[in-house]
Amino acid sequence: MTHSHQHQAEFRQDRYGFKIAARLSEGTATLSHDLSERLRVARIQAVSKRKVYRQVVIGAVFSQGGVATLSGGDEGLSWWSRIASALPLLVLAVGLVTIHAIQNEKIANELAVVDVALLVDDLPPAAYADPGFAQFIKSGSALAP
Repeated sequence: MTHSHQHQAEFRQDRYGFKIAARLSEGTATLSHDLSERLRVARIQAVSKRKVYRQVVIGAVFSQGGVATLSGGDEGLSWWSRIASALPLLVLAVGLVTIHAIQNEKIANELAVVDVALLVDDLPPAAYADPGFAQFIKSGSALAP
C-alpha cells in the first residue's frame, strides 16, 4: 500500500465517521440533558482512544510495483530496547574477534612446526637460504637414494 492509497483509505474512514456522527447528532436535540452529557463524554473517550491507536502504530509495509518496503516509524525505544537491539551487533563483533584470534593462533602453530623441523634437521638453516640448495632441491637430485 503506497502513501497515497493509505491517505485515501484514512480519508474514506474519516468521511464515513463524520457521516455516522452527523446521523447520530440529528436525534440529539430531543434527548434529555443527562443523556446528551453521557453521549458527549463517550464521544470524547472514543476520540481519545483513536488518538492512542494512531500512536501505537510503529511501522507499516508499503509496496509499489512489486517492491515492498518496511517503514520503521517513530519507535520510541527505551534504553533496554536499544541495548537489546545493539546486542546482536556486539555478539557479531565478539565472534569475529574470536575467529581472528583462533586463526592467528593456528598460523603461529603451523609456523612453529616448520621452525622446529628446520632446527631439528641435519642441515643448518643457512643452507635453506642458499640459491644453489634451492636449485638442488628443484632438480630432484635430493630424492635419489
